[in-house]
Amino acid sequence: MTASSDLLARLDTADIRGALLPGFALGDTTWFRVGGASELYYQPADVEDLQLFLQRLPADVPVTVVGLGSNLLIREGGVPGVTIRLSQRGFGGVKRIGDARFDIGAAIADKQVARAALDAEVAGFAFYFGIPGGIGGALRMNAGANGGETAARVVEVRAVTRAGNLVTLSNADMGYAYRHSSAPDDLIFVSAIMEGVAGDRAAIEAEMDKVTEHRESAQPIRSRTGGSTFKNPPGTSAWKLVDAAGCRGLVVGGAHVSEMHCNFLIAEGDASAYDIELLGETVRACVFETSGVRLEWEIKRLGRFAAGREIEPFLGR
Repeated sequence: MTASSDLLARLDTADIRGALLPGFALGDTTWFRVGGASELYYQPADVEDLQLFLQRLPADVPVTVVGLGSNLLIREGGVPGVTIRLSQRGFGGVKRIGDARFDIGAAIADKQVARAALDAEVAGFAFYFGIPGGIGGALRMNAGANGGETAARVVEVRAVTRAGNLVTLSNADMGYAYRHSSAPDDLIFVSAIMEGVAGDRAAIEAEMDKVTEHRESAQPIRSRTGGSTFKNPPGTSAWKLVDAAGCRGLVVGGAHVSEMHCNFLIAEGDASAYDIELLGETVRACVFETSGVRLEWEIKRLGRFAAGREIEPFLGR
């Protein structure tokens, strides 16, 4: 019996309606399309199914939550314990509940939220049209672009705790800062109430077109990439620091720094998760050497390193 099937055998899965898949190739679900497997992959059918599963899950089993995989790197050794990914069917809805207010499922793509707001002639969500992720991740990291950010739209967030309890957090409870929230790490966001302002359809469409034009002209959106690699330090842009450090086009194995936008790492052909993370850490070291700035990863890196292919953070963090 494999470790994955051994974990599944430990669990009480009676009445669990969601998918449970041992040894699931998790790396293939990310935009980089590299990396290892989840020990056990669970896709809950709905909130009640998720609650029941977590209430029964032994406390010693680690839980990792992933979204659409756009800003995620799975290491080659895979992810231990249970990896949870919310289903579109159970968590992917958008319901208008007021003149400019929506009840939004955490599994829906940011771009779909922007389109729903456009159809309702509600402004304030157009920036989501340029973010290739899901609302769950946006809530967690305060995703933003083109002058907008998630914190400005959130009214309240509903989440399930590790113990399987449903809780509600206010905007203040989320503790938002730049590309960050201070909500407890073990919360699984399942939906949010978000609010914009009344808008003009033509003006909203024009803003979304501007977002699209910017992405297509300035970002390598048709490549295997994880989006922005590093957070922008106060007062400057990460890409400027990377460029000044001479890292534009830098290559490690099958991965390289984008020539178009050097805050993007690109995976080519047989690139590995090891190549991508080592490249990122090399860039961080070069930037620190030339500018004294410690770039912080924006891409989430999960799981274990493969034996003999460990990467120590070059800057000690």
